[in-house]
Amino acid sequence: MAISMTEAAAKHVRRSLDGRGKGEGIRLGVRTTGCSGLAYVLEFVDQPDSEDLVFESHGEKVIIDPKSLTYLDGTELDFVKEGLNEGFKFNNPNVRGECGCGESFNV
Repeated sequence: MAISMTEAAAKHVRRSLDGRGKGEGIRLGVRTTGCSGLAYVLEFVDQPDSEDLVFESHGEKVIIDPKSLTYLDGTELDFVKEGLNEGFKFNNPNVRGECGCGESFNV
């Protein structure tokens, strides 16, 4: 079981943590929402919880709770720029379908 980040994602996380002035890494999780059932959640982590799993890529930490790992195992977090837009992209091999608006997915 693993979660990884591309170099571009790791650099963006580092810039964000540096700008924030603190933090251990970034938490990746899922929540129930939308028309397809699940949505990704990202937040800064100052101190991981005892049950959290920590994965490191390019020197940066991705922190995930065990329940979310069921839906996210094997996911690669990328940071992409497309035209004027930029943001995280989730390369999740478990996704079986997405809603039309791209806000939620199912496994």
